[in-house]
Amino acid sequence: MHTTKQMKTMLLLAAVILLGFTACKKSPLQPAAKPPTMSNLEVSGTQKDYKAAITFSEGVYKNADKTGALDRNSFMVSLSGGKAGLVSYTVVHSAGAKTAAIDLILSDYPDGTESLSIKPASGSSIYNTSGVAMAASDNKSGTLGEAEHKTITIKDNGNGIGTQTWTANNIYLLEGFCFVNAGQTLTIEPGTVIKGKPGQGVNASALIVARGGKVMAEGTKEKPIIFTAEADDLNGSVGDLDDGLWGGVILLGKARLNSVPNEQQIEGIPQTEPRGIYGGDDDADNSGTLKYISIRHGGTDIGAGNEINGLTLGAVGSGTVIDYIEVIANKDDGIEFFGGDPRVKHFLSVFNGDDSFDYDQGFRGFGQFWLAIQGFDRGDRIGEHDGGTDPETGSPLATPTIYNATYIGQGDAAGKRTVTFRDNAGGTYANSIFYNQHHGIDIEYLSSECSWTRFQQGDLHILNNVFYKISETMPLFVKAYAGVTDQQIASANDSLTNYFSAMQNMVADPGLSIENNKWNIIPTKHVSDNLADYPTSAWFDKVDYRGAVDPNNNWIEGWTLFSKKYLTK
Repeated sequence: MHTTKQMKTMLLLAAVILLGFTACKKSPLQPAAKPPTMSNLEVSGTQKDYKAAITFSEGVYKNADKTGALDRNSFMVSLSGGKAGLVSYTVVHSAGAKTAAIDLILSDYPDGTESLSIKPASGSSIYNTSGVAMAASDNKSGTLGEAEHKTITIKDNGNGIGTQTWTANNIYLLEGFCFVNAGQTLTIEPGTVIKGKPGQGVNASALIVARGGKVMAEGTKEKPIIFTAEADDLNGSVGDLDDGLWGGVILLGKARLNSVPNEQQIEGIPQTEPRGIYGGDDDADNSGTLKYISIRHGGTDIGAGNEINGLTLGAVGSGTVIDYIEVIANKDDGIEFFGGDPRVKHFLSVFNGDDSFDYDQGFRGFGQFWLAIQGFDRGDRIGEHDGGTDPETGSPLATPTIYNATYIGQGDAAGKRTVTFRDNAGGTYANSIFYNQHHGIDIEYLSSECSWTRFQQGDLHILNNVFYKISETMPLFVKAYAGVTDQQIASANDSLTNYFSAMQNMVADPGLSIENNKWNIIPTKHVSDNLADYPTSAWFDKVDYRGAVDPNNNWIEGWTLFSKKYLTK
C-alpha cells in the first residue's frame, strides 16, 4: 500500500512525463503561400502600336520585399509568325498592382498571324506580397489582330496637303495636283504605296513639292516606296509597259537657273499657280529625301502633247538626297533636271517613252551610277543635254559631273542617239559604258556659241569610257548646222578622234548582252582598267569599276520592277 508521500511523488512524475510528451508533439503545418500567376492576356492595336494587357492572380512586385514596379527586365516577350517582328517593348506597372501593360514596338504592320508569348524573365523576377516568386514556366500567349488597311484619297484645296505621315498599311490615292507647300513636310514610311488617279491637263494627278516644302521618303531595299497608277494592283493588273496612266513626282527648289528671269514656272502647272515656281539663289537648298523609290506608269498628257516626267527636278539644291530611284514605263522622260545643283546617285531609267536623262537651264549637279535601258521600241535619246533655253548662253553654265553611267540603247535599226550635247551644254562623263545604239555622243556645232564652244573651252569632258556596238563609225562627233563649213566639220571631228584616244576612251566589248528581252547589265570585261580619277568631293564613291553596277553587288536587284522579269540572272 502506497503512502500518501509515495502517491504524491508518483503523480508529480506522471505530470512531468505528460508535460514532456506534450512539449515534444509538433504543431500543425501552415499551408505554403502559392506563387502568383498570369491569369489573363488581352492584345489590342490597329497599326504598329499594339498593347498587351496582363492581369495577375494577385498584386505583384519586382522584389521579394514587396517593393518595385515591374519593368521590361521582369518579362521575356517574343513574337513569332506573320510579317511583324518585335523591335522592343516597354512595361507600365505600379508596385503591388494586379495589372500591367506592355507596349510593343513592331517592325511592320501585323497580318493577323503573329503569335505573342509573355513569360517571366526568370524564376526570381515577379513576386507576390508573401515574397513568393512566379514560376519561370508561367506563360501567356495571344494573337495580334491584322493591322487596319485603308485607301486614303489625297486632295489639295489650295492650302497644300499639310504636314503629315503616310504609313505603309494604307494606300494613298492622289487626286489632282497635290502640293507640299512651303513650311510643310510630307513623311512617307518604307513600303508605302502611292497611286495616282487618271486624268489629263488640269485633271492630271501628281505629287509636287513646292519651294520651301519637304518630302522625307526613305524606303529600303526590302521595303521600297512605290508610286504607280490607280489601276495597278502590283500583281499584273497593269502591263509592265503601260504608260501615261497618271502624272509623276515633281520637286521644286530655290537653286540657281541660267534663264531670264531666274524664277520660272514648271511645265504643266498653270501660270496662275504660284506654287509651280522654281529657281532662286540657294544652290544648297534642301527639298528632303527620296530613297529607294520606284515610279511606274506615269507621264500623263498635261496639254499640247506635253507629258509629265517620271521625276522632275526644278532648281533642286545640293542639300536634297536622291538615291536608289527607278522610273519605269513613263510616257515622257525618266528624269529631267531644270537647272539647280542636285546630286543623284543610283538611278535606273528604263523603258521610258522619250529621253532617259534630260537636263536644261544650267544644271550643274553630280551624278553617279546612272543606268538607262531602252527597249521594246521605246525611247529617243538616252541623254538629251541642253545648256540653256532663254538665253542659251546664260550663266551658270550647264556643267554636271557624271561618273559610272551605263547607257544601253535599242540597237542600230532604231537609229537613236546615245547622248546629245546642245544649246551650249557642257558636262563630264567618266568611267562609263555606252552600249548598243546607232549614234554615239554628238556635240552641237553652230557658227555662234554652242556646245562645241564648251568643248573647246574645257567645259565638256568624255573620260575613260567604253563604247561598244555603237554603229556610227565615230563614237564622238560634231553635229553641225547652218553656217559651219565642211572643212570646219572635218577639223572638229579630227580633234575629237584624237581627244577620244588621248582621254583613254576605247571601243571594246564590256561583256554586256541582251537576249530574249533580258538584259545582262554587269560588265565582265574592261571593268577596272584605265579608270579616270574621281573628283575630290566626298559625295562620289571612289570605286574600282566602270559603269553603273558593281560586278559583285547588283544594286537594282530585288526592289525594282525591272529586276523582277527583265534581268539576266
